[in-house]
Amino acid sequence: MDIESETAVPPALATVTGLPSLGLRALTDVPDARVRWVAVSELEDPTPFLEGGELVLTTGMRLTSGNAAAYVARLVARGVVGLGFGVGLTHGTVPAGLLEAARAQGLPLLEVPRATPFIAVGKAVSRMLAAERYEDVTRAFQAQRELTRAASKGPGPLVARLARELGGWALLLSPSGEVRHAEPAPARDRAAALLPELERLRKAPSSAAFSGPHDHVTVQSIGVSGRPAGFLAVGTPDPLPHPAHTIVGAAVALLTLQSETPRTDRDLRATLAALLLGLPHGPALPPAPLRVLACAGGTAVLDALHADPAGTRCLAVPLADACAVITPEPLADHVAALAADHGPVGVSPPAERAEPGGLRAALGRAERALAAARRGRGVVRYEDLPGQGVLGLLDPGLARAFADTLLAPLRAEGLVPSLRAYITANGQGEAAARALGIHRHTLRTRVRRAAELLGRDLEDPAVRAELWIALAVTAGDDAAD
Repeated sequence: MDIESETAVPPALATVTGLPSLGLRALTDVPDARVRWVAVSELEDPTPFLEGGELVLTTGMRLTSGNAAAYVARLVARGVVGLGFGVGLTHGTVPAGLLEAARAQGLPLLEVPRATPFIAVGKAVSRMLAAERYEDVTRAFQAQRELTRAASKGPGPLVARLARELGGWALLLSPSGEVRHAEPAPARDRAAALLPELERLRKAPSSAAFSGPHDHVTVQSIGVSGRPAGFLAVGTPDPLPHPAHTIVGAAVALLTLQSETPRTDRDLRATLAALLLGLPHGPALPPAPLRVLACAGGTAVLDALHADPAGTRCLAVPLADACAVITPEPLADHVAALAADHGPVGVSPPAERAEPGGLRAALGRAERALAAARRGRGVVRYEDLPGQGVLGLLDPGLARAFADTLLAPLRAEGLVPSLRAYITANGQGEAAARALGIHRHTLRTRVRRAAELLGRDLEDPAVRAELWIALAVTAGDDAAD
């Protein structure tokens, strides 16, 4: 059968009776029955207004020696835990017939002195109930904190901590029902008996609760949707009270997070493998066409992406003084606007294929656009840089072949970055050296060597035009030079 959830454990009638402030006097034996509420009634038959578990208070306005036994019988049948009789008003003492009926039928009977208002009894019980509920909430909070700490060490420590918190056993099961972790170890023998419940939960992921020969068992599926990623089963000697259900729910949530994280890591590793192997797609890579954004905002941009739904469709990585974001073409404007709130942004042209070389080249172009954006504009697209319209007239394949052939001798000696700075500075050696962070004599030596390798006069405007085209086509390749 299902386990019945309870809130706070109500105070025992004996505990209420023993409160010095109330001055109650037990006239019969007082068992450990629990007082769920206090009800005041002068009706001859108050049971239609009771649920059971109440301490009923009365001054006996309608009680006589003739109806006392029937009155007590109705209270007992309703499940009342006790009767408090107020003396000094209608009756100076507790009527003998009522006392006799209470003793005969096993109804605890208390004498309430004239000085104790009935409302004082109700407030006392309410305070005890509130204190118990507060203790339950505090215990649940502390248990959840301990579970979170244990979860940082893995699912095994989490399961072990849960079993200790509940004072029972706990099992973490695979989707097929195999035991992954058991606490204590002999609890793994209980897994076979859970298989029928697991079969039902596979069809409709939720939870199940039932009573076994020696304990009460609760089983919950792990995962956010679809086929469960596993199951958590716990067993305790007594039915789980409400705080314990909260603790189990926290454990399920932590295990669900742990079950989902490896999937994310697996997708990212698969994407990395696809890129390294030159495959066009990986499960975590946004679909082509893609743009690469170079963002001066750095980690602030990463935080903004994390908080925006678009971030789940982008890949981002911090750079030395910026960050790079790979985003699907349709989201480029939105992501650029997000990043622009934290600093200048450079946007690459679309990369039609998700390949390492193409994305690296796109980053280089985004960084060139960022350099222009740092000079006063929020977002700069590479296509809007001076001269990019000319490149758009060229066949990409032929232009790349021309550039690779022309620059091949320079790449062998690592001279492409120096030549790029020299051409960008329009042959001004001082400005180019300053951009590279080297001495002008060092740059002059490198430029002279580049001219020797190319066999061309770098002062010739036509030669510079060819070199500019080759360098523009291969923008982003410097890191490999």
